[in-house]
Amino acid sequence: MKYSEANLGRIFILRLEHGDKIPDTIEGFAKANQIKSAIVFFLGGVDKDSKVVVGPEDGTSPKPVPMITSLFGVSEAVGVGTLFTNEEKSPKLHLHSAFGRNKETVTGCTREGITIWHIGEVVILELKNTSAQRKIDPGTGFELLDL
Repeated sequence: MKYSEANLGRIFILRLEHGDKIPDTIEGFAKANQIKSAIVFFLGGVDKDSKVVVGPEDGTSPKPVPMITSLFGVSEAVGVGTLFTNEEKSPKLHLHSAFGRNKETVTGCTREGITIWHIGEVVILELKNTSAQRKIDPGTGFELLDL
């Protein structure tokens, strides 16, 4: 285990609008507001055909290939994630969410792109005074947290 300490900075409350995309909207907001590190909470509605990473095809492969699924209908959503800048100093969101429709639930990472369906609420808690940053791990190809 590795760790870094941080202090709480600014708090932002975002109302996303119909058609807004995650992660693009949140990463764009972070860049415009110079947010380098944060905790992100999300809830709202997600449109059909949004793409979600639902696991690696093979959990033993050294460079895992992601399994991607499309949501089959408008879904309720709740998620939590982190935002840290990468080696190019660009904010990168890592947000996992659960998407529910009727009695079906899909849970996964939003990095392939989800589209807001009318309601999207995000709270961003900025983290200050931390050395945490995302860096490419040569073994997996993942952009992992470096402390």
